This record gives sequence, C-alpha cells and structure tokens, in this order.
Amino acid sequence: MGKRILAILAAAVIALVGAVFVLLYARGADARAVEAASPTTVYTTTALIPAGTSLKDAVRQGQVVETEVASRAKPVGALEAVNDDNSALVALTDIAPGQYVLSAGFGDTPLGEKALQVGSGKLAVSVQLQDPARVGTFVTPGSNLTIFMTYELKETSGKEGSEETEETSENGTGVLLENVKVIAMGEASLTPAQPTGEGEEAAPQGASFLVTVEVDPAQAVRLVHGINNYTLYAGLRGSEVKLPKDLQISDSTIAKDTTR
Repeated sequence: MGKRILAILAAAVIALVGAVFVLLYARGADARAVEAASPTTVYTTTALIPAGTSLKDAVRQGQVVETEVASRAKPVGALEAVNDDNSALVALTDIAPGQYVLSAGFGDTPLGEKALQVGSGKLAVSVQLQDPARVGTFVTPGSNLTIFMTYELKETSGKEGSEETEETSENGTGVLLENVKVIAMGEASLTPAQPTGEGEEAAPQGASFLVTVEVDPAQAVRLVHGINNYTLYAGLRGSEVKLPKDLQISDSTIAKDTTR
C-alpha cells in the first residue's frame, strides 16, 4: 500500500514538473514571436542614388526614406539610423530604387569610375563654373539648378538726319534654363593658374569645376550657346520655387531699382 502511494506521489510530481516546463516554453515562444514581429526602423530607396551622393543629401532629396518592418524581416546590415556619424558618408556605387539601404553601401570614397547614366531622350551637357557660380560645394548629383546668363545688350542711338549713329552697350542678366538636374560633378580644377611671364609666379585664379546636367535637345542647344557666348551662374533650387518667364534685369533697370 505504501509503495502504491509513493508511486502516485512521484507520478504527480513528474506531471507537475512537466506542466511547469510546458508553461515556461509556451511563454518563451510567445515572447520570441512578439519580438520577431515587433517593428524596427530601416531605410529604403525611392529613386536611383548616384555613386558619390552623401547620405544626408539622399535623405534631404527624398531618395532615402525611413520605414518600419518586422524584426524578423529586417535584412542583415540594414541601415538603422542617419546621424552625425554617418550622414557625410557617400554612396560607394549606384543604389537602385526600391532597395533596403545597407550600412555597407556608404563609405568615404566611391568605388571606381562609371559612365554617366542619362535618361531616355535626354542629353548630358557639362558646363564649367567657378566655385561660387555653382553654389559652393552644396551642389551634388541629384540636385536641381536654375542657370542664369549675363550677356551684353547693344543699343544704337543717333541724331536726326544722316549723321553717324553711336553704339552703346550695357549688361543684362536673365534665366537661361529654369530647372535642370545635375547628374555628375567634376572635382578637378580645369583652369590652373598660369605664369604671367618668365620668373613670375602664377596669378591666383578661382578654381573651376565641371557640372554635368541632364537636358532635353532644346535645352541642350540653349545651354551650349550660353556656354560659348555668355557668363553663366547657377542657383540651387528649393522646393516649389517659381520663376517668372520674363525675369531679367540690366544695368539701367537695376540702377532705377536702387534709386527708389
């Protein structure tokens, strides 16, 4: 009789221990399931990010956006944050749209060289600008520019009759191209200072840079004519900026404005 009671008690203890282990396992499985399904921050691309584009510019231009996915769906090495430690890093290669952004995709220097990627029906035209004329170092691939032109206006004046006429001139400035996209930047100086004579030091000059923009054929003709005949200056476009079609000014009109 005593042995039977001991056997029953032992069976009860074993059953109780088994129930506790099952309960602990179930709770652990639930915790693991919740952790795997909990959202975590990642970044994805909405547009092509050209090699050399800084992470902060990609975010500013909406090429990289923050989103959330379940922890178990998070890719290994996915970018989790954009901060002061990584915002200045640049895309090592082109990053296609619709991709998870990986931390390893950004570094200090792009890898190798690549051919320009020009959109269908578009042309790539390079314009040489001095550093201030290209808005300092703030223009990067993917930026949008307005290109202004300064040119000489010629006016003919004379007296009545057959007397000789006299030609006078003044400068005018207007919009050459309202909105063009930058697809590449040249960082090497194209016009190094040249010696003025034997034994003389080179005269200091502002370094100039190539800014390559994507344009349609009609814009390309205007830009090439402007490059060959006018002085060009670029303005970095903000969001929703609108320029009047007749926006222009000259020496005489700006003088009138300052006397008001």
